[in-house]
Amino acid sequence: MSVATATASVLYDRVLVNTCTVIRARAPLRISFVGGGTDLPYYYEEHGGAVLSSTINRYAFATLRPRIDQEIRITALDSGQMAAYQICEDSSNSDGVFDLVRAAIRRMGVTRGFDLDLRCDAPRGSGLGGSSAMTAAILGVLIEYLGVVLDDYEIAELNYTIERLDLGIAGGKQDQYASTFGGFNLIEFSKNHGHVTPLRLPDRKST
Repeated sequence: MSVATATASVLYDRVLVNTCTVIRARAPLRISFVGGGTDLPYYYEEHGGAVLSSTINRYAFATLRPRIDQEIRITALDSGQMAAYQICEDSSNSDGVFDLVRAAIRRMGVTRGFDLDLRCDAPRGSGLGGSSAMTAAILGVLIEYLGVVLDDYEIAELNYTIERLDLGIAGGKQDQYASTFGGFNLIEFSKNHGHVTPLRLPDRKST
């Protein structure tokens, strides 16, 4: 199944998830050292690309509480902004605040309601990949809620699809891979796939 063109497949049944269940996920922010710009499709599809990046101990957080109806309630704890709508409503309507959430819900094929609380350790425009980290955290709780089985590469590509293709947010691919995989990585891109190589630094020895 193409991640770019279809909703995720539910591979095990979570319909009977307890409404008292609380699902939490967090995804790290990142700093990039070298290779920025080579993760843009126009470049890596022709030349290949590579970036060196590391995630840091600052995060985006998502907390999901299942509901017994089809209402979705979203709260941004940082700003106090809230939104609520029924799944049967047109979730493609943009409010400029929770577009990432709505796009993720559409892409994942959500059919059951929930309350979703969001917060992030970095403000918008910080340059630390906050939107990708938030999308990764949102996907994390939705994947658990729906019982979807995806590996890290599929999650990173789904994150990219939601941000860059569904919402048209300009940018490359490194943020989505960094926030999904975490750690200090060499991330390489080609026309057909991305590849993550974790890097280990030698222990610092005292002299």
